[in-house]
Amino acid sequence: MLGSNGKTTTTHMISEVLRAHGLTVFTNPTGANLPQGVTSALLADATLTGRIRADVAVLEVDEGYAADLADQLSPAVILSLNVQVDQLYRFYETERVADMMLDASTRASSHVVVNRDDPYLSKIDTDAMRAPVSFFGVAPEIIAASAHGLANAADTRSGNAGTAERDAYSEVRTVAGRDVTIQVGQDEAAVRLPARGLHYAADAAAALAVASRVLGDEFSADAAARGFSRMAPAYGRGEVIPLRRDPAGEQVEFVMFKNAPSLQMNLDALEGTPEHSLIAIDEGTPDVSWLYDVDFHALESVDVVTGEKAYQLALALEHAGVRIGTVEPDMEKAVAMMRELPPTSAGRQIWFVNYELMMIGRRILGHGDQEVARR
Repeated sequence: MLGSNGKTTTTHMISEVLRAHGLTVFTNPTGANLPQGVTSALLADATLTGRIRADVAVLEVDEGYAADLADQLSPAVILSLNVQVDQLYRFYETERVADMMLDASTRASSHVVVNRDDPYLSKIDTDAMRAPVSFFGVAPEIIAASAHGLANAADTRSGNAGTAERDAYSEVRTVAGRDVTIQVGQDEAAVRLPARGLHYAADAAAALAVASRVLGDEFSADAAARGFSRMAPAYGRGEVIPLRRDPAGEQVEFVMFKNAPSLQMNLDALEGTPEHSLIAIDEGTPDVSWLYDVDFHALESVDVVTGEKAYQLALALEHAGVRIGTVEPDMEKAVAMMRELPPTSAGRQIWFVNYELMMIGRRILGHGDQEVARR
């Protein structure tokens, strides 16, 4: 599983769909996708003789290590979700990320699944792959109706910034909030997404394409829908957690972002303007200049801006015309402030957080490693 955004969510989706078909699945569910994280997950589940007790492994992998890990793990299927502007301090150019994904894809022995709507990935050289290639995507009219499309990076090196003409094996056909229909081969699956947003619908199309190719004739759209129906949001991504100890009281919805595309897609997915919101970013994001590429018009105000780079974030928000209540770099104090706010009419605050502060926020609320509330 490769991609600038959506790896953890899609890994979760594939795993639940395969489990709904009766398979035992091994995965790395919390997004630990560097070699040491993958190794730790394997060691935690392995027997004394080094065997994994599962029918199938579903792993998300960091793009920079994908080819090397593929050489060691010999994957049957490799999925590439998207190429989006992310971690330029590390990768320098989005073209390099695309090349890493496409290079790793040559290692798949049974199937390659890529995004038909991604300007880089859609131009994959299918003849260079060892395995057959399938495409997933979203119906063009649905993308056109989205404020910022799917936020994939434009292809700047081929002379064609658009996508290649490809038929999608798995395609999102309708979206109504969290309820979507997806055509998968000759089947149509009606599924309820674990969190809202067009990016989650695209992830679901990718997950169903992979599950269908893995299962072959055993794939069932009904079983896939059952898998989605019991799917809680992936760790920190759309989770809903009580703000205080009272589970029947005010809640917090965690909306995680790590770059401009993920923040933009989550802002586009908002159902109205949040009554109370927090937004947080810390030193885990070395360069925050990308904040000025985000359209913040979905937010009228933010109650608390927090994290080690709170003032840089607040400046970007102010530049975008967003009213700011308080800038408080300390997350513990910021959470205390959010707890002092009057209840919302919907009973839910929205917290936009990057990965590190998502974990800290969950811990402060008493859910460091606990099961989260379903949406």
